Amino acid sequence: MTALLRDPLRRFLLRTCLLTAHMTLLASATANASDQCHGTLYLTFDTGNMRHAELIADTLARQQVRATFFLAQEKTSRGDHALDPGWAPYWQARVAEGHAFGSHTWRHGSFREDSGRQVRYRLPDGSVETLDAPAVCEELQRPDRRFVELTGRRLDPLWRAPGGRTTPNTLAAARSCGYRHVGWAPAGFLGDELPSETHPNALLLRNALDHLKDGDIVMAHLGIWSRKDPFAPMLDALIGGLKAKGFCFATLPARP
Repeated sequence: MTALLRDPLRRFLLRTCLLTAHMTLLASATANASDQCHGTLYLTFDTGNMRHAELIADTLARQQVRATFFLAQEKTSRGDHALDPGWAPYWQARVAEGHAFGSHTWRHGSFREDSGRQVRYRLPDGSVETLDAPAVCEELQRPDRRFVELTGRRLDPLWRAPGGRTTPNTLAAARSCGYRHVGWAPAGFLGDELPSETHPNALLLRNALDHLKDGDIVMAHLGIWSRKDPFAPMLDALIGGLKAKGFCFATLPARP
């Protein structure tokens, strides 16, 4: 009888020891990661022309960083638009990776000024419309509906005005349909839309590494029409440099 019990008992003890060792190592790794994280940053990307969308996605995956994407139906460098069906595989992959997503309006217009209870909205072609609160909500909700069609996932209740330009009426309308506006920190403006002749990549990188601080929201684009020397290839160095300074990264919370 003793011999029959011995082997099961040994196996039980061995499993217990292995489980205890695993939990100890896991707890130690978690504690070390927490100790090494001296601040949290929030990387965010607006659609832009999507020229560097794949490069940015690959960099984030390699660095194991999750970001928040703000989506508009903008024209892309390949001639279609960022929320057309042809981009479904791209967005589906980002959903699977655990990123967060918000609205950047449908037509990527600029909210210029309030007029009574309405707001003047300048479109990329230069035309101007006057929107009431339901029309503002429609601008924010159309990317959400399209994203569901492409991925099966709703956008988070976040939005970013093109150019960061808002008005009191616009913010109130967005709140009425459940959207919280998200801008960026002063140091979080990476400058990827500035002329590369006067703002070279090395300068933009150094500014970000020197001035970003805990809690900052960082803003860049998945592609920019005007900049000759794109900043996107510098993202790997930026994330690596920030990690070396003790920063961790997170997606924006859906609620403050």
